[in-house]
Amino acid sequence: MTISVLRTSDGWWVRTPVGAARIESRATTTGQLLANRTAIEAAANSTDTVPIDTLGMLSPVTAPCRVIAQMTNFASHVRDAGMNPATVPLTFFRKASASISGPYDDIVKPGHVNLLDYEVEIGLVIGCDIPVGATISEHDLPDLIAGLVVTNDVSARDVQLPQTQFYEAKSYPGFTPVGPALVLLDAAELARFGELRLRLAVNGKVRQNMTVAGDMLYGPLQALQALTRFQNLAAGDLILTGTPIGTALSAPPKPIEILGSVLPPALKWKTFFKRQAGNPKYLQDGDVIEAGVATDDGAIDLGTQRSIVRYAAAHSPE
Repeated sequence: MTISVLRTSDGWWVRTPVGAARIESRATTTGQLLANRTAIEAAANSTDTVPIDTLGMLSPVTAPCRVIAQMTNFASHVRDAGMNPATVPLTFFRKASASISGPYDDIVKPGHVNLLDYEVEIGLVIGCDIPVGATISEHDLPDLIAGLVVTNDVSARDVQLPQTQFYEAKSYPGFTPVGPALVLLDAAELARFGELRLRLAVNGKVRQNMTVAGDMLYGPLQALQALTRFQNLAAGDLILTGTPIGTALSAPPKPIEILGSVLPPALKWKTFFKRQAGNPKYLQDGDVIEAGVATDDGAIDLGTQRSIVRYAAAHSPE
């Protein structure tokens, strides 16, 4: 049975059928907490609880940590971006862990950003230190992946695309909402990873709705095998596993794409962003985003985060 770990400003909790039970731990980081499974399991069996709605929940993944994301990892999203899934390699990018925010925090659009986008993703939370060069098999995954979280890879598209790199555009404060729960899984539950459904709605209208099976290109085993070829991973690190079709950004029609390929870069981007400015799917001030992940039978439920988009004032010229 899954264990849902919650975090507040004054400690750690486990969700129970009747409320939230405090975990008796002095851990200040996710990695430290995961080293004390005895305390987590004791809380899961406790009857001393408080109502969950009285808790001000923070991200169950603490910063600093590594935040690593898989690029274009769902076939539906790859096709929507105008690419062929059969030719897309396993690649990664980094996000600043300072972008991590709570599951109910506002998402604040910086004043200079015009095209704000969303991407619901499943986050893998590493459960122990993994050295570079480690040999990893499917059998090892339950020991290496402590659990899963809902994440939203918020993106400033008008910053991301001209730079042709993702770090700045996806690392502003609040651009990685995480939670509400870190859901710890046993081997049998983790084996159901393919049954998880990712769902995101804006103002009550569903934008993304897809299961992992048949759409994710590179699963957790391939991701960990690739990453540990060149770097260490530590307990509490977060790996985002990609998003399905339904984001605001999609590939332009083929004739426009061909025309853009022969334009000078400055004119190409000016033309592209002018067209994108008329796309109503980009996030607007006051939009409510609800993002959740669960199996259809509800046996594994990572919860649903709810964020409101707020627009920061644009910078005034000096």
